[in-house]
Amino acid sequence: MVLVTLLWSTAGVVSRQLESARSFEVTFWRSAFTALALLLWWGLREGRAGLRPLLQRSPLLWGSALCWATMFTAFMMALTLTTVANVLVVMALGPLMTAVLGWVLLKRRMAAVTVWAVLVAGAGVAWMFGGQGVDLGWGPLVALAVPVAASINWTLLQSHAEQAAQVSLPHAVALGALLSSAVTLPLAWPLQASGADVAWLALLGVTQLAIPCVLLVHLTRVLSATEVALLALLELVFGVAWVWALAGEAPGPNTLSGAGLVLAALVFNELKRPARAQ
Repeated sequence: MVLVTLLWSTAGVVSRQLESARSFEVTFWRSAFTALALLLWWGLREGRAGLRPLLQRSPLLWGSALCWATMFTAFMMALTLTTVANVLVVMALGPLMTAVLGWVLLKRRMAAVTVWAVLVAGAGVAWMFGGQGVDLGWGPLVALAVPVAASINWTLLQSHAEQAAQVSLPHAVALGALLSSAVTLPLAWPLQASGADVAWLALLGVTQLAIPCVLLVHLTRVLSATEVALLALLELVFGVAWVWALAGEAPGPNTLSGAGLVLAALVFNELKRPARAQ
């Protein structure tokens, strides 16, 4: 899960390298390359058998695909409408949303240590970006769709874990990417991305979405939905580190201390939570 968040966190710094691709076009190219990478991998490795799961009519498969499509589309659109900090702050609502959803729908109680970890990590995120403020424009509203869809997706995958043998849930990632690219292509036309932009977005599609998202599907079999959402907050810490290392934007004292709170909450939760805590 740490590797997943490390790969996810590259989106912010890479999106700042784009020259002419904007909004819907950014989403289209990234989602298209995600789907292409996965379809080529399964097709070359298994032939038609590797692509056959895409044709299943499972509500679980398509429900998860719709969640992935929403996450893919809303995240990149939000990055083009507001700052990376604003997007990350809104996304930090994910653990709380997931915990509430799991409690309401799955009737599962969280361990006390996980409740405290969610609260402390949330406080750390607020402290990291509190001085910058969150605008009330379209960017944060679009970004809100990401934690909502993510919490539904993690809960859906975990509540139907027993169906994993009948439904290929990694294929839901590819379906979500296909849906995202299909929806955004008409809105992105005519395409204006430069060759360098396409190369950057191809990199994002493969390493920032295809690989980590398929890994995450497998991780939902051993981590609870709340654990996934809580550990996903590492994306914020890594995102700050990427900008610091590659763009020379040194974080301030609030950012460093807030990141420390997030890390402390995650480590404490992993060390102290009961083995089968949800």
